[in-house]
Amino acid sequence: MISRDSNEVGGRTLGSATYHGTTTVGLVCADGVVLATDTRVTAGGFIAHKRGKKLLKIDDNIAMTISGGVADAQNVVDILKYQTSLYRIERGRQMPVKAAAQVVSNVLFSSRLYPFIADVLVGGVDPKGGSIFNVDFFGSINQERVVSTGSGSPVAYGILESEYKEGMPAAKAYPLAAKAIIAATRRNVATGDHFDVAVLDQSGFREIPEQEKDRLLQQFKSND
Repeated sequence: MISRDSNEVGGRTLGSATYHGTTTVGLVCADGVVLATDTRVTAGGFIAHKRGKKLLKIDDNIAMTISGGVADAQNVVDILKYQTSLYRIERGRQMPVKAAAQVVSNVLFSSRLYPFIADVLVGGVDPKGGSIFNVDFFGSINQERVVSTGSGSPVAYGILESEYKEGMPAAKAYPLAAKAIIAATRRNVATGDHFDVAVLDQSGFREIPEQEKDRLLQQFKSND
């Protein structure tokens, strides 16, 4: 996740500065989906914020994780929130997760000549069950069962690929997502400080409270 400074315009890097960082995770589980992110916001080697919000509720059944340029990613979030609200008002039901991912894809593809620098996960539940889609800054869209993005993703994948099991319940999936993020914070300099985790199921969107996150942090520290 990168913040704006004097060397960056519209989420795009100018000059010799290189912007990178963040780790996001998405898991499809038996009763919904789990999304998790770290909270560090960086600009090159500078830590611009320690508690940036990269996991955002879109509707009761849909959430997003964001990485890339802060303003670019937040603009995409605002567009999707508007479209899901409009869909619910006009049709009297929530937008399907795949349709929400397609909206994001259309936005990013339409600006591909001067792209939004944003790589996002769109996840949620609808009558077809839980699903997660990864959309890159050119609008390419891929449906995933287990996925990680960002500079810390190689570390996160090491945890996920060894411990993720198809059909695992959310109660076991969210600690796994947290473990993957925590591992990335220890091995990737642009990932860090803390993490956010949320579960989406038929009951809606809920974030894991701070007390539970602190317990998970202590648990995985003690396992080192």
